[in-house]
Amino acid sequence: MIHLPPLIIDLALILVSAAVVTLIFKRLKQPVVLGYIIAGFLVGPNFKMFPSIVDIEGIRTWAEIGVIFLLFGLGLEFSFKKLIKVGGTAVITGLTEITLTMIVGYSVGQLLGWNSIDSLFLGGILAIASTTIIIRAFDELGVKNQKFAGIVTGVLVIEDLVAVLLMVLLSTVAVSKTFSGSEMIFSVLKLAFFLVLWFVSGIFFLPTLLRRIRSLMNEETLLIVSLALCFLMVVLATYFGFSPALGAFIMGSVLAETTKAEKIEHLTKSVKNLFGAIFFVSVGMLIDPGVMMQYALPIAAATLVLLFGKPLFVTLGAVAAGQPLKIAMQSGMSLSQIGEFSFIIATLGLTLNVTSNFLYPVAVAVSVLTTFTTPYMIRLSEPLYKRIEKIIPRKWGKVLNRYGVEAQNITEISDWKKVLRFYFINVTILSVVIITIVLLSTLYLAPMFSDYQWGQTVTAVITLIILSPFLWALAFRRTNRQAYANVWLKTSQRGPLLVLLLSRVVLAVLFIGFLFDRLFSPWIALAGVIVSILILALLSKKIKTFYGRIEMRFLNNYNAREIETPDTIGMLSPWDTHMAIFELNSKSPYIGKTLFESKIREEFGVNIAVIERGDFVINVPGRAEYLYPNDRISVIGTDEQLENFRLHLDSTLAESQKEPTKQTVSLHHFTLGPNCPLLNRTIRESKLRERSKGLVVGIERNGKRLLNPESDLVFEANDKVWIVGNELRIQILLKELAG
Repeated sequence: MIHLPPLIIDLALILVSAAVVTLIFKRLKQPVVLGYIIAGFLVGPNFKMFPSIVDIEGIRTWAEIGVIFLLFGLGLEFSFKKLIKVGGTAVITGLTEITLTMIVGYSVGQLLGWNSIDSLFLGGILAIASTTIIIRAFDELGVKNQKFAGIVTGVLVIEDLVAVLLMVLLSTVAVSKTFSGSEMIFSVLKLAFFLVLWFVSGIFFLPTLLRRIRSLMNEETLLIVSLALCFLMVVLATYFGFSPALGAFIMGSVLAETTKAEKIEHLTKSVKNLFGAIFFVSVGMLIDPGVMMQYALPIAAATLVLLFGKPLFVTLGAVAAGQPLKIAMQSGMSLSQIGEFSFIIATLGLTLNVTSNFLYPVAVAVSVLTTFTTPYMIRLSEPLYKRIEKIIPRKWGKVLNRYGVEAQNITEISDWKKVLRFYFINVTILSVVIITIVLLSTLYLAPMFSDYQWGQTVTAVITLIILSPFLWALAFRRTNRQAYANVWLKTSQRGPLLVLLLSRVVLAVLFIGFLFDRLFSPWIALAGVIVSILILALLSKKIKTFYGRIEMRFLNNYNAREIETPDTIGMLSPWDTHMAIFELNSKSPYIGKTLFESKIREEFGVNIAVIERGDFVINVPGRAEYLYPNDRISVIGTDEQLENFRLHLDSTLAESQKEPTKQTVSLHHFTLGPNCPLLNRTIRESKLRERSKGLVVGIERNGKRLLNPESDLVFEANDKVWIVGNELRIQILLKELAG
């Protein structure tokens, strides 16, 4: 008889139980992740009615691989560009919620008599919501095209990044068993250093590599190459003292910036789902009913924090960011659960052997309870808002409304801020690159020439040649010269600007000294610095040209996927409106009609900003533009307006909404001064559409907001006009109006 290894028998048991339970959960319209956890409990050692897993250690190894794939998949969906695009609202809301939830979670642990490490891990576990559960709930409830859903998505991006940082910080605290400030700062700086290094080097090399070997690429080879890169980064991250999950996340986020991102995500989805299922089943195996009954009080306390405290913290953060109370409450009640990252943080505590055994089952129990309540919390958000709206004093409502208007006003970035932003980015990236090259040279290149008489000199010369373009860029490179010129024209700001420019030169000189100091005695190092500066000065033009090529290659790779996505479309809408995308099917009542004939704006109060017809994109279409089957239209309106339009259209939101969509329009606003030529003219008479290829989507007048105004509305002094259209044409228009 052929003997099967226990691991294969266990895998069969896991997959069979997962298949049966998840089908049941699918029928009950419950999250599949929850089904995996229940399946794990049924085949785990704490439930005796079914066969149990034998090779526990083998399953844990598979579960660790599952964590790697889960984080790799999250990285592919994350991308650092997406972090930049989520906007201030998501950043303020996310950081407020995470900070307050961690403080409350830690306090709950202390009140329960737990030690500091357990309490700290509890705070981290409660702070991170479940992306999988929330996105699935949005799909099932049909609310993913509402304004608050976009804010929640942005907050989830922030939480993903903070969760990665938490894993590093919690590991440091857990291992050292102290809250040493210097150690924490060192850990954060170390993480920041390697994040910048891996991201910059990844963007510089990987897209080029994928382009060079594209003729050899089919689905199989692309899958193997992407997984090889993932596990290579896992090994590197572990070597430098970080968790394997962090390495997988970083490689996923780097590949997310390449043109192959969607293809890689598609190819790895099945593998991620398989190993992810094993991970969640392994989570369920740790459920111990006896422990859960014993720790019913901590479970109840943590659940209450998520159901009441966390929605409150998110609401406070969203209101502070300028969102209306309704949207803030809807966002808060959507984030009232924990999921994947919370399990990973709990697993980290067990792996490091620093948390108590009860913390993991407590986290699992809280996740199960809050997963069940998530859909109900989202449904209850609007009725709860209406009740609070009746209770809240009218004066408070006016204050919140006024604050929201002021907070959402778009302000231009000053020239000084542009200079500072460039200084910070330039110094940070180039310093990381220079330090890395120096360390690699002295640690690996120098020993290769150590047996030769001039070995150290050869090492210094080779390293200096490699460093020269980066040293030049650190000391002298400038972009946005107009901003520098505008700052220089202000006499009071010349001093700080000179200090800023001089500090870059000094920093470059210090890095040269750092290189020579590691290779030679101090006096020889000083002479080497002086000679190096003279040589670099003489060859500055050639070095500048060479650096230009390096930078161009990096920017070409970085912007290869620079196609605006629907995630940024929300920035084209003022106030509490946003943009949703609908696809017109052949039975739509508007097919074959012009926008004027369809009367969409008159009937629903919405505006069509973009029409996509295959590869053809019509930005700010005119009233004579026809609508055809399969057109994808980007529509601006409030949640209620868009929902009414969707119901009338009898069309589901396009599933391809996640695909890249070219957008060349942007949102701008300007205020009409006493001498503005638009005064006392109607919107139609002003010919703003023809002059700017733009669409007036809102007007603020005497504290009131007019959304999607009619074309016969007359402009008045001090009107704040919001317009969507071609950015270049609108900028030209604004200069004409100012002149």
